[in-house]
Amino acid sequence: MTQTRTTRLDRGRGALGPALALVHTGRAPTRAVLTAELGVTRATAGAVAAELESLGLITVDSSPGAAVGSQGRPSHRLAVDPGGPVVLAAQVHADGFRAALVGLGGRIVATAPGCMTVDADPAQVLGEVVQAGAALLRETGRRCVGAGLAVPSAVAEPEGTALNPLHLSWDPGAPVRDIFTRCLAEAGISGRASGAVVGHAANDLNLTALAEHRHGAGRGAQHLLVVGTGHRGVGGALVLNGRLHSGSSGLALEVGHLTVDPGGRPCHCGSRGCLDVETDPLALLEAAGRTPGPEVSLLEQARTLIRTEYTDPSVRAAVERLIARLGLGLAGLVNILNPDRIVLGGLHRVLVETDGELLRSVVADRSLWGRSGSVPVLACSLDHNSLVGAAELAWQPVLDDPLGALATA
Repeated sequence: MTQTRTTRLDRGRGALGPALALVHTGRAPTRAVLTAELGVTRATAGAVAAELESLGLITVDSSPGAAVGSQGRPSHRLAVDPGGPVVLAAQVHADGFRAALVGLGGRIVATAPGCMTVDADPAQVLGEVVQAGAALLRETGRRCVGAGLAVPSAVAEPEGTALNPLHLSWDPGAPVRDIFTRCLAEAGISGRASGAVVGHAANDLNLTALAEHRHGAGRGAQHLLVVGTGHRGVGGALVLNGRLHSGSSGLALEVGHLTVDPGGRPCHCGSRGCLDVETDPLALLEAAGRTPGPEVSLLEQARTLIRTEYTDPSVRAAVERLIARLGLGLAGLVNILNPDRIVLGGLHRVLVETDGELLRSVVADRSLWGRSGSVPVLACSLDHNSLVGAAELAWQPVLDDPLGALATA
């Protein structure tokens, strides 16, 4: 590295993380945009981009180009390096688990589904998850720089314990983060300068919100509300000014236990008619008079039922019932949180895709702010968004300090 470039990089070292985050989220497609976003000189932005390229994180197009019809000096194009390091992302849910390798930009490099039965021992399950991830790393030959885990439970911070894994047979308070980190070490997964890869864990809907805000339908929202149902239960998350709002100890936005039908189904929390049991896949199947089968997940059964039998009056009535319950819950959240965008995931994504007009009308009719029509209700745009969110959790230390996280001695 030349002395001039060293001096420029020293001045811009604090910009490495912000620069990487801009490229990672697609907000800096060129070096000119990067320069403007960082508020530094062109020379400093060039040195920062070159350093990120030397770390194997981004690519800098050697031939400056300009988009057709654009004006001004052509600029070097920036992109995440498709051959760069990856993180191991994993999701555990009521119907099994999935492991994946995810690169910068939220790009899934490889994925492997797991078993359909989740063991009552979290160490057994997470050991299988990590082994599946280790196999993907061997097959691809990629360098792993972190690991993130999404679980269907509130995860207390700073302990990293799953407080209420209601739809798993795990004991409340299972130390999932410590178990996950131990399994990574036992599998010999390393790739950082410090050796062992550290495991991170969080609630699956929180991670869905993080992924959608950075790479999907929530991009650009300042007050993003995400609500969704995966294989069992309902969760919610809020992203405020680009940061996940997790509350004082990681337990915020347990929206699944909002009551939307006082005389409804008994809920695991002891109440009745909660979103958790009124708008999840099992609720849809039962409302439509269908008996769930063991062949595929409840979520996939519910999705398939809507997409293939929506003309059946019993299925249409079941969809309308769930939309009414979901709309009522969303209206209450709109009144309390005043979001500027709502994004729905899992089965709720299918509901808004099937009859978004009905859902939006319920939200508008039953909420004060919704009546203005200023709260867009959208479907998630990312597939496997909990996995992408788990990857975001693992990438965060690199985004915060690329040199500290990756530079070798």
